[in-house]
Amino acid sequence: MGRPVVHWELMSKDPARVAAFYETIFDWKVQHMPELNYRIVDTGSEDGINGGIVKPEREGPWPGNMLFYIAVDDLASYRDKIVAAGGKIHVEEQSVPGMGSFSLFTDPEGRMMGLWKTATAK
Repeated sequence: MGRPVVHWELMSKDPARVAAFYETIFDWKVQHMPELNYRIVDTGSEDGINGGIVKPEREGPWPGNMLFYIAVDDLASYRDKIVAAGGKIHVEEQSVPGMGSFSLFTDPEGRMMGLWKTATAK
């Protein structure tokens, strides 16, 4: 089984403005979730993938301004593979309540990417 890209995120200094831009141009539906400091983007299509818009909570340079998330079945084992192959882990593991967990890493050239593990139904 392959490891598909399952989500994308736009990093933004002004998420409300960026959300309004994409809603206007592409008729995307953007739901603001203030409790998560996050905007979920629904492109309105069954093709492709949906994403999100977020303002990074830390100051300083952010490696790139867009992230792709790759679906995996075990975050820890993929973090180990990333480090062994010359990448760097920036977020070990963070839970998104009711949805899953993610880790953030950079590849050897500094591109930030994400790993995503969907929560299992209980």
